[in-house]
Amino acid sequence: MYIVSYFDFGHLVSYMVAALLIAVFVLLFYNRLYVFREQQVDHECRSQNARLALVLQTGRLKLWIYDMTSRHYITLSETGGEGDDYNPIDFARQYDRDDFEVLRSAVFDICENRRISSKVSMRSAPDADGRQRYYEVAVSVVTRNKQGQARRLLGIQRDVTEEHANREHVRQLLMRYHTVFNSSLIDMAYYNKDGVLTDINDKACQSFNMPDREAVLAGKYRLQDNPLFNALDIEHMGNTRTTAIVDFDSYVKETGLKPMSNAQGKIYYESTVNPIRNRHGELEGIYMAGRNITEMVESFHQQQLGITRLQKATKSIEEYVRNINYALRVSDARLVSYYPDKYILEISDNVNNTQMQLSQLRCIRLATPRFRRAVSSVLNRMDHHSRYNIEQTIESEIRDEQGRQIWFLFSMVPMIGADGKVERYFGTCRNMTDMVETEQKLAVETRKAQETELLKQSFLTNMSYEIRTPLNTVVGFAELFEAEHDPADEPVFVEQIKRNSNSLLLLINDILFLSRLDANMIEYSKAPVDFALIFESHCQMGWSNIRPDVKTIVGNPYNHLIVDIDQANLGKVIEKLCYNAANSTQKGTIHAKYEYRRGELIINIEDSGVGIDAETLPHVFDRFVRNKDQKLYGTGLDLPIVQALVQQMGGTIEIESEQGKGTTVWLSVPCELISADRKREIV
Repeated sequence: MYIVSYFDFGHLVSYMVAALLIAVFVLLFYNRLYVFREQQVDHECRSQNARLALVLQTGRLKLWIYDMTSRHYITLSETGGEGDDYNPIDFARQYDRDDFEVLRSAVFDICENRRISSKVSMRSAPDADGRQRYYEVAVSVVTRNKQGQARRLLGIQRDVTEEHANREHVRQLLMRYHTVFNSSLIDMAYYNKDGVLTDINDKACQSFNMPDREAVLAGKYRLQDNPLFNALDIEHMGNTRTTAIVDFDSYVKETGLKPMSNAQGKIYYESTVNPIRNRHGELEGIYMAGRNITEMVESFHQQQLGITRLQKATKSIEEYVRNINYALRVSDARLVSYYPDKYILEISDNVNNTQMQLSQLRCIRLATPRFRRAVSSVLNRMDHHSRYNIEQTIESEIRDEQGRQIWFLFSMVPMIGADGKVERYFGTCRNMTDMVETEQKLAVETRKAQETELLKQSFLTNMSYEIRTPLNTVVGFAELFEAEHDPADEPVFVEQIKRNSNSLLLLINDILFLSRLDANMIEYSKAPVDFALIFESHCQMGWSNIRPDVKTIVGNPYNHLIVDIDQANLGKVIEKLCYNAANSTQKGTIHAKYEYRRGELIINIEDSGVGIDAETLPHVFDRFVRNKDQKLYGTGLDLPIVQALVQQMGGTIEIESEQGKGTTVWLSVPCELISADRKREIV
């Protein structure tokens, strides 16, 4: 019993060890088998993923999952793993808003079992450049719950942008083809490979007088049934350009065949026939483009006839233009056009050419200053589209060969356009210099004659008014010599006769000189003169009759003062002023001085004589004016002569006087300074 038990226990242990070893071996075997199979599965998964990625890339596909529970869109990577998670708002931003609404409707229909799957065309949201991509999205159920309701949907999005662009390109090509074909201004027709007409546009129907296009196409007309193309070899022809002249009436009579068109009479037709062949050179169709040039040919014939007539008319016009140009050249005239909208004046020396163009400012500046206002007024009238004729004579700054300023006479009329408005002014411009010069010379001679007459009248008036007193005195004392008289009185008679004769001589000289002044017959000539040397001598000549009790003072602030003046007439003015000062001064002083200031020679003569009363002072420059005692100032013409001389030399004169205190005279004469040497002042 004991032995058996021992043996059984040992075998039992052995069996247990063996079983354990076998179990370990089996576990190791299945472990390796599991690892091997897992590797195979991983390899297969990677292969499948690679194929999936290749398919996605090749087919431009994108996968996403719509989860019903979270209502989110989950993108799938190329390996099948889940990628980004989007809520509906974020996911919708990738697409056009209206297209995404269509996608949502399709998704809801599948979720609510109204359909099993759906296919939707969508556009992406515009990028920064405004471009969009196009997609086709197929949506189907991936998983369902136990109740059979869709839990997840799979969206397969394919990029069809290129296919859409190709379809759009083809659509536009077809549209262009049909547009060009149907609306072309030339005849178009298409024949199949057998030469049977299959399409024709409305312009061709019109050209061949076929009012019913469908009836023509149903008639199965052949290309060779048209007499314009019956000579063509369809099988062997290439691109062919044809020009044909067919008289359809004669064609029907000669052949007895009626062409597909209802055309009548002679037709001139040009066309291009292009066969369409496949890559094997087999004919697939014939395309014809042409036009009926009958009207053009007939118009050409009419045009040739018109050209002949036009040439004759042109010769007549050219002859007319030559005559106008000759007349312009002979009369020294120009054609003038003014465009108020452009503010441009065009001057032409002949009908064909524009000699110059002048702006308004240039027109105004070409006129002399005294005519610029007139030019501006004329331009303003034309700018306001005046409908009256324009005629104006203008003195210009342009000089002719003789150095004369040219006078122009502008005669212009308004040219009215189709709209009733003034488009331009057209006329002539004539050189009127000779005529104006003749008129001016005539005016000068007339004025001289009038001045001569005025001189006579002025001389007679002044002489008859003032010459009688000294003349009567001379005559009276001369008669005393013949009457009984005391010989001792004869020296008195002689003195009175001499004094009044001198007064009469001075008066006559002044009357003659003043008459010449009134008639503007005094000539003024300037020359450089050293005024510092001549001033005192002129003063002394005026003071030749000065009284012994009168002291004279000459103020000369310059060693040399060379100015451009009229010495003779200015010296006469100084002498007469000094003479008047000496006559009115019984005692005291007479002070004469001068100064040069800013282009003017200023002379001042001041005396302490009897002066002039306040009533007479305003009229002191009148002729033969008398004071309140009825006495003349000098000859009565000294101051009027002085005033006239100063004014005609461009200067001014003023006088200030008070009775019993003396008189002061200022005069200024414009002159040009040449050089000056002022005396140094001693302080």
